[in-house]
Amino acid sequence: MTYQARIKELNETIAANGAPWGAIDAESAARMVVQNRFRTGLDIAKYTAKIMREDMEAYDRDPANYTQSLGTWHGFIAQQKMISIKKHFGSTKRRYLYLSGWMVAALRSDFGPLPDQSMHEKTSVPSLIEELYTFLKQADSRELGDMFRELDTARENGDEVEAQRLQKAIDDHETHVVPIIADIDAGFGNAEATYLLAKKMIEAGACALQIENQVSDEKQCGHQDGKVTVPHEEFHQKIRAIRYAFLELGIPEGIIVARTDSLGAGLTKSIAYSQEPGDLGDKYNSFLDCAEVDSAEITNGQVFISRDGKLLAPKRLPSNLYQFRAGTGEDRCVLDCITALEAGADLLWIETEKPHVEQIAGMVDRVREVIPNAKLVYNNSPSFNWTLNFRQQVYDAWAEAGKDVSAFDRDKLMSVDYDGTELAAEADEKIRTFQADAAKRAGIFHHLITLPTYHTAALSTDNLAKEYFGEQAMLGYVKNVQREEIRQGIACVKHQNMAGSDIGDDHKEYFAGEAALKAGGKDNTMNQFAAA
Repeated sequence: MTYQARIKELNETIAANGAPWGAIDAESAARMVVQNRFRTGLDIAKYTAKIMREDMEAYDRDPANYTQSLGTWHGFIAQQKMISIKKHFGSTKRRYLYLSGWMVAALRSDFGPLPDQSMHEKTSVPSLIEELYTFLKQADSRELGDMFRELDTARENGDEVEAQRLQKAIDDHETHVVPIIADIDAGFGNAEATYLLAKKMIEAGACALQIENQVSDEKQCGHQDGKVTVPHEEFHQKIRAIRYAFLELGIPEGIIVARTDSLGAGLTKSIAYSQEPGDLGDKYNSFLDCAEVDSAEITNGQVFISRDGKLLAPKRLPSNLYQFRAGTGEDRCVLDCITALEAGADLLWIETEKPHVEQIAGMVDRVREVIPNAKLVYNNSPSFNWTLNFRQQVYDAWAEAGKDVSAFDRDKLMSVDYDGTELAAEADEKIRTFQADAAKRAGIFHHLITLPTYHTAALSTDNLAKEYFGEQAMLGYVKNVQREEIRQGIACVKHQNMAGSDIGDDHKEYFAGEAALKAGGKDNTMNQFAAA
């Protein structure tokens, strides 16, 4: 519905209610309606799921249409990302947000900073989703509020052309609300617990949930040791539980991202149930590190499985976990991916130990032999030393091609001494094109960085503290923060406006008319930034 149509509709509603509603202004009410496009989290989930589905289809047509996101841990950070994206690129198209369980654990738990082991309150995840969307909706209200004030000014100046332009801009306004891929860890319990948490996350607005195949009560960060996977059927129960949650809440378009940690996980807690040779349980068990035994070798407390008429003893550790054979990680990843898609997942996530296009592509090629349109979400993780990894990749490629690498020490390629070299420049170019290259070659539909703002907050705070508490004192803030905000057009330099002061003034005027006591008068120091 257009802005003018909304005003007309509300005029009719107000008139129908007679004198008691006589002080209600239809255009003011219409503005509030337009500024509140999404009434519930389910409205958001349905809207953003449609966007993701369309983007997935666009990627299938052309892998240049890959998507990206940055992880976030606070609504303000999410809001500033989207405002910046609209400022620099004009559109949020194919740009999402990622909600990292790692950052929730490290930054949002009542227990204080925690490792990524599913020890934080699971309710903190849907609470953060709701917070992110509250801030994104406020960004819409703020931007539209500015447009409404410009429209009033154009009318006051009798500039009908500008007024028409602004009305069209209001009708065509692109929301800051974008898809969030939200981390549900390993489900925080059994399949029922996964279903209950999934519902809360969807109701808060999440259209895409990412779940991993680790044991819920042994969950580890994907880039740490000690990861323990579960048999496929247990994982598939949780995939189905999430699908049921989406269906119950009327979001059949909802997206499930199935993550496999098998590449770096050498342990399992369970021997899979198997009814016959070659079934899924048997395939899972075939990766176990087993030794053939006879009755004379049986000792107390051993566990056995049978295969091809032989009695085998899986290697059982003091932790009561079972060990997989070394070198089986890629095969297990491929099996995990194929079976997860067959069980109803929409996208895959393969957690790797380094960012290497051909390593990822080697696994995806095998998956696509069975499921041709398989697509990945990939973690461009800060846990990787990107500089060292790519310099080593270039070094190895040069050495294989017979190029002289005697000027370089492969183990010390991170050194600043190499920063100006041809090798470093080539590595940086490979980093720059990594996402596009991996989208084309390795089936990666969505690239994300899990923890970027965790690191940017630490870096910028360190720089400010060094300057402000040092010899630069106040100049350290003014020169490196405020002046740069002004020069670069950072919206929150007008922090009162960003926090909603002007929106509040608009409402005061709607509610009280000329009696409104507004904050944005001539004595508001934010007026010093009018030229900014």
